[in-house]
Amino acid sequence: MNNVKQSFSIRDMENLSGIKAHTIRIWEKRYNLFKPERTSTNIRTYSLASLQKLLNITLLYNNGFKISKIAKIPEEQIPEKVHEIIANTSENSHAINALKLAMVNFDQNLFYETYNSLLAEKSFKTVFYEVFIPLLTELGLLWQTDTISPAHEHFITNLIKQKIYVHTEKLQTKPPTRHDKVFALFLPENEIHEIGLLYVNYEILLKGYKTIYLGQTMPLENLSDLLKYYDNLCFVSYFTVSPTKDRLEKYIADFSNNLNRHGESRLWVLGRQVRQLELKELPPVVTIFESIEELSKSL
Repeated sequence: MNNVKQSFSIRDMENLSGIKAHTIRIWEKRYNLFKPERTSTNIRTYSLASLQKLLNITLLYNNGFKISKIAKIPEEQIPEKVHEIIANTSENSHAINALKLAMVNFDQNLFYETYNSLLAEKSFKTVFYEVFIPLLTELGLLWQTDTISPAHEHFITNLIKQKIYVHTEKLQTKPPTRHDKVFALFLPENEIHEIGLLYVNYEILLKGYKTIYLGQTMPLENLSDLLKYYDNLCFVSYFTVSPTKDRLEKYIADFSNNLNRHGESRLWVLGRQVRQLELKELPPVVTIFESIEELSKSL
């Protein structure tokens, strides 16, 4: 994977581990835990192996291990101790750190161990809200600051998607119990950020409704085919990067004109982009939700 980041600054190390830069330097100096290289301008850089080691040490440290004790553990035994802790804990902050570690190491087994330990004590819905949403929020910030590479983000988000698919499939085998609405879920053209919409689909199914999941980058005109089959449609979309700010109002107007001709269709929207809409100017057929939780409560 050519786009995997191999060199990390002290700020990257702090961002990913939550351990302050000056503490990392103390651990480095006093316990010889890391061996940074230096650039031509004398700036410390850390290897991927050093970052992996720091994340392992952080997990042990946050679970009550003294740093002096960790420093005496043979390097090859540290991951084993981490795996032992993960198997025996379901605390959210530890789980998030473990998932970050799985991401940095491209370690599928660690992801599954962490996830299964959470699911042993919590519902999938709770795991998503308490662990996956905070993790994804943090990953967004790490990605924006160039702390992690696209390869890291794709690896972890695809594993999370797999889990949503598994739980969604269980619900799809049951017939709908509510028939006042049918939900059609789609992402607008050029929108590929799908995790939020996939989970919304799961939540709607959980409430007993029929859903039609259409997925990424769907042109508005293609949605009109659904109007031939259903007269109580509620379209649901997630605007993360598209439509852009300058196209939002036109997009909403086009929906009202083309997909609500008989006055019965609705459009529910979530996502970062909708925060830029003026709520008082929205057509009555459009509802904006601040969060998945808010949408779920309205069902």
